[in-house]
Amino acid sequence: QVQLVESGGELVQAGGSLRLSCVISGRASSIVRVGWFRQAPGKERTFVGRTWWSGTNTVYADSVKGRFTISRDNTKNAMYLQMNSLKSEDTAVYYCAATITGRSLAGFATVAGYDYWGPGTQVTVTS
Repeated sequence: QVQLVESGGELVQAGGSLRLSCVISGRASSIVRVGWFRQAPGKERTFVGRTWWSGTNTVYADSVKGRFTISRDNTKNAMYLQMNSLKSEDTAVYYCAATITGRSLAGFATVAGYDYWGPGTQVTVTS
C-alpha cells in the first residue's frame, strides 16, 4: 500500500506562485511513476504533469508548460509542484498520484494510469 498526502494549496492572486507538496508513505519503493492532476469545479480530473520516481524525464500538459515544474526528493519520499505565473484558470483541487511496479505504464496522462491518489489540496487563483 502507498499513501499520498498533498499540502500547500491556498488562495493566491493571479501572477503569483505556489509550491505544492506531496508526501508519500508506505511502500514508496514500489513506485515507478508519480504525477499531478487537477480538477476544477464541475469538470473532469485532468493531467498536469508526471515524472519517473527514479528518473529525470518529466512531461507536462501544454496548459502548464513553462509555468509549472515538478521535482522530487526521494530521501524524503516527497514530490513538489512549483507553480508560477498562476492564472484564474489554474483554480482547481490538485492531486498527486503514483503508479507502482507491475502495472502498465501506458496512459501516463490519464486517471486510470495511476494506482494511488492523495485527497487533494485546493488552489484558488483570484484575478
